[in-house]
Amino acid sequence: MARFAENETFPHLFQPDFNELQSGFALKGKWGEFFGNNHPIILELGCGKGEYTVALSSRYQHNNYIGVDIKGARIWRGALTSFQNGQKNVAFLRMRIDSILNAFAPEEVSGIWITFPDPQPAKARKRLTSPMFLNRYAEILKPGSTIHLKTDNLPFFEYTLETIAAEGHHLLMHTFDLYNSNLNEDVMLTQTFYEKMFLAQGVPIKYLRFILKNHK
Repeated sequence: MARFAENETFPHLFQPDFNELQSGFALKGKWGEFFGNNHPIILELGCGKGEYTVALSSRYQHNNYIGVDIKGARIWRGALTSFQNGQKNVAFLRMRIDSILNAFAPEEVSGIWITFPDPQPAKARKRLTSPMFLNRYAEILKPGSTIHLKTDNLPFFEYTLETIAAEGHHLLMHTFDLYNSNLNEDVMLTQTFYEKMFLAQGVPIKYLRFILKNHK
């Protein structure tokens, strides 16, 4: 309860309710006004504690980063850390990701990170890389924007690869074992709470990035 109360005090954490999202969220199409610049906006969907939002925003201050998650107790961590750090290019948005079209205008977003999402083993439609979600991302992303996925879950990873191929999207690269690959880039910049837990269990981390069709 203390975390939920503190969430209300953060100037960069927004918690629109269903009616607000449906009737017209004030920042849709105006995120640049909130940040006070026209820098690219990158989303971390299902951000949890916001590890990537905080780490990337610290490294790339010429970008703006928004972490999106419905779990208030988790998003509190990222909001608190970025607030204490004085990071001005960070925001958090507490809402369901299936309402994303109500929060962002067409071509308002320049990239998406999906980090260790719920694999939804029984409900493919609810997976954050399902055609339904990819079609929504297509509406808010600028042409050429990259989508990154990092996960421990093999069936979810294979599902995403199959979806990318079936839908005609452009796979840029993928690896089934990130930390035994030759990569040395942003995807290895930080490790989430869940990632550290899976690595401790010896579970290989999978990673891919792609561009949506008609966005290349």
